[in-house]
Amino acid sequence: MSTTFTIPSRCDLCPRRCGADRAAGRAGYCGAAGTLKVARAALHFWEEPCISGTRGSGTVFFSGCALRCCYCQNYPISAQAFGKEITVERLAGIFLDLQAQGAHNINLVTPGQWQPWIMAALDQARAAGLHLPIVCNTGGYETVESVARWAGYIDIWLADLKYISPALAADLSAAPDYPAAAKAAIEAMLAQAGRPVFDDEGILQRGVILRHLAIPGHTDDSFRVLDQMAAWNDAGPGCFLPSLMSQFTPFYQAAEHGIGRRITTYEYRRVVNYAMDKGLTTGYMQQKSSAQEEYTPSFDLTGV
Repeated sequence: MSTTFTIPSRCDLCPRRCGADRAAGRAGYCGAAGTLKVARAALHFWEEPCISGTRGSGTVFFSGCALRCCYCQNYPISAQAFGKEITVERLAGIFLDLQAQGAHNINLVTPGQWQPWIMAALDQARAAGLHLPIVCNTGGYETVESVARWAGYIDIWLADLKYISPALAADLSAAPDYPAAAKAAIEAMLAQAGRPVFDDEGILQRGVILRHLAIPGHTDDSFRVLDQMAAWNDAGPGCFLPSLMSQFTPFYQAAEHGIGRRITTYEYRRVVNYAMDKGLTTGYMQQKSSAQEEYTPSFDLTGV
């Protein structure tokens, strides 16, 4: 079975709206061109417990990214174009393979630059029996229009809110518009997904998880991120699950931007305490031991 879809000729899938003619094979700012590219597909056991469960999350890592985070732990695929070109039909088969392996869900990591391709693959896979919840694992740098197009395809949004400061977003992710774009996109996600819904095993079936990675030396901005999360929670108590992460590891170009160390226990504890003071008490936090390189998957084309 083949599916017809439109490859962007003036790409506007992300807030960069770079206008790349991907139909002609030209790569956009994100590094993605006209042929779908995937770096890894496997069961993943290190997401939040309601995502990974006991059998793992069926995770597919897509190549390319609209952000340029200097500390990205996935930089070989996000910034260095690592991955294998595959067809939409092969991606549909990967989804079905992961379901057959017992995955609780299909977890799309940084999928935004491949939205038309992935929608086509999901249509094919669903026609062949795919029935798992679909997770969009995103850095939060999305357009409201893109979020709307995912309606009917995405059940769970696993989204970052990285920064509130445009200057910090510019320095660490080359995206001064990140705070405004992420705020609007997350509000669209919350409206689309609704309150969290779990099955009898405690596995999330629908809803939003908002992640924040605490960055060394920038607890002041983390507090502002938590202020925003608290405002959403105050307006709709329990409308999302907060997830505070301590796993920052100084990968890639982090040291060149003044963050060449892991976060201290004191810094992370301050962030956690602030979240609790703000009423963000129903969610997740990490142990400091999560800041280890072995928690980063090996991008070796497993499952592709």
